[in-house]
Amino acid sequence: MLKITLPDGSVRDVAPGTTPADIAAAIGPGLAKAAIAARVDGELRDITRPLEQDSHLALVTAKDEADALELARHDFAHVLAEAVQALFPGTQITFGPSTDDGFYYDFAPEDRPFTEEDLPLIEAEMRKIIAANKPLVREVMDRDALIAAWRAAGETFKAEWAAELPEGEELTVYRSGDWYDMCRGPHLASTGRLDPAAFKLTRVSGAYWRGDQKNAMLSRIYGTGWLNKKQLAEHLTRLEEAGKRDHRKLGAEMDLFHLQAEAHGSVFWHPKGYLIWRELEAYMRRAIDAAGYREVKTPQVMDARQWEQSGHWGKYRENMFVIPDEVPNVADEGPLVSDDAQWMALKPMNCPAHILIFKQGIKSYRDLPLRFYENGCCHRNEPHGALHGLMRVRQFTQDDAHIFCREDQIVEEVRAFCALADRIYKDFGFTYSIKLALRPEKRFGSEEMWDMAENELRAAVAAAGLNTPEFGWEELPGEGAFYAPKLEWHLTDAIGRTWQVGTIQSDRVLPDRLDASYVGEDGARHRPVMLHRAIFGSYERFIGILIEHYAGRFPLWLAPVQAVVATIVSDADDYALNVVERLRAAGIRAEIDVRNEKINYKVREHSLAKVPNLLVVGRREAEEGKVALRVLGSEGQSFLSVDDVISRLAIEARAPDMR
Repeated sequence: MLKITLPDGSVRDVAPGTTPADIAAAIGPGLAKAAIAARVDGELRDITRPLEQDSHLALVTAKDEADALELARHDFAHVLAEAVQALFPGTQITFGPSTDDGFYYDFAPEDRPFTEEDLPLIEAEMRKIIAANKPLVREVMDRDALIAAWRAAGETFKAEWAAELPEGEELTVYRSGDWYDMCRGPHLASTGRLDPAAFKLTRVSGAYWRGDQKNAMLSRIYGTGWLNKKQLAEHLTRLEEAGKRDHRKLGAEMDLFHLQAEAHGSVFWHPKGYLIWRELEAYMRRAIDAAGYREVKTPQVMDARQWEQSGHWGKYRENMFVIPDEVPNVADEGPLVSDDAQWMALKPMNCPAHILIFKQGIKSYRDLPLRFYENGCCHRNEPHGALHGLMRVRQFTQDDAHIFCREDQIVEEVRAFCALADRIYKDFGFTYSIKLALRPEKRFGSEEMWDMAENELRAAVAAAGLNTPEFGWEELPGEGAFYAPKLEWHLTDAIGRTWQVGTIQSDRVLPDRLDASYVGEDGARHRPVMLHRAIFGSYERFIGILIEHYAGRFPLWLAPVQAVVATIVSDADDYALNVVERLRAAGIRAEIDVRNEKINYKVREHSLAKVPNLLVVGRREAEEGKVALRVLGSEGQSFLSVDDVISRLAIEARAPDMR
């Protein structure tokens, strides 16, 4: 008999071959109906998979939402693949994982790529498969037999993948009637456990086999999947709202920036967009000046040997733009670059350059901490297909800083950074959670070093009072950088989405690799600890987040145009010009609209452009020295004197740290 320990500590003796479903049924019919999977010694498993040894068992229900969603989305992906092969014979299957809000599957169609016109038909077939309530049966297969089966079925992509798996590894497939897919699982007991009204196929795109543009182009079908119809409806509402807030759409409507193929992944900032950038830059400079940072500027191009020494050349070279350090060949048809060329690289990050500044001159323990800050422009060679507006670019500017400190200063420096980040995020109206990303599998440094660094970050967060459920404190195994663990700030925006933005990393590796040192109180050389930190992350991405967070309706201090004076009749043109001049003299970014258009047209146009304040003037306003003030997003208007409007806007237009 097997001894199965339940979460309440009770132990059940069961025969080998008993399943978690059997135990749920023995406890009661309600649990038997509700249980959808099981955790066996912490591992999520099928509820119908037999127990093999003494174990701790926890039954999973829909109330365990994270597990339940993962299972449902995985099942939706399989049902999608089965539906596509039923409707389009000859289509090959590849991979179909779950995602944060749904699932996708990559296919190799026989005749043509799939289009969005195919989606309603596929959805209908998926609902038939769900209604059929087909059992999802796990089966262990011999590796060679599975490869042969894939090849016999014409599934060349699956056969290729199976052939690369280690010999002797247990391979499993899941069957739904005659259809099957290679999968580790787990899955729900049957397709009927899915809610047929809780999914929707959303779009189709191209995707390269195994993410390599040298390989075959596949058709990827995306879907969103949930536990019930209500969750799906709420998600679709969020998507609709997110579409309205899309920073690319609003960026064009508000004339903030554009991107084009002549500079893949680099942003062309228009005057209005760059005004937002400049306000953020000025705000951050005030913050870091007050916090004791010293601003520096470092080169864009550095010798490859520097990157080799730092370790980035070996770990990060595929994401670096590499350039030859020689004059290109222009004299003949030979190679543009010779075999003897020395190599340099555009910097993908600022940290090695900041160490080179630290190493200039002898540093004493009394000099520490040294806080170097840079609005550092970096370049990373991201694949074209991964680029996404301002959120994923190739050229970006970080609000980057590195703090060089002694061992005894680490906790206080990180605590102070936590307090600074807290104030800044609150100034923008964000709430956040904080996570600790722990050592990855591939890393530099000793276990002792990683123990120290992780514990220092834990202690600092505790000292800042942030290691509580209120701040979503969580530890993330394996998520750290190759040289250091890191704290991560995950912001929550106005519609509930999260964005990982700020970080601080406690690094002993890079100072050692690049031979940074200071003279200690004992007269000997010591390695400083290097804290890598950023709050915005990058200006580009942070501005993209702000556009979507505010839906383009920036607080007045960030708005590119803070007020527009619009005339009703041409007789008020001179008065409008006088009002604009007075606003500008008070430091308010104001524009004038004296076009020969109806006032309703002007109001609508400036509302779409998200202008916060519209000052409407006609004959009456000119005679009385007043304006009709319309505030974006509010009903009606107020009749105020120009002095009252200027006084009101001048206060509101101050940055939050200057009020």
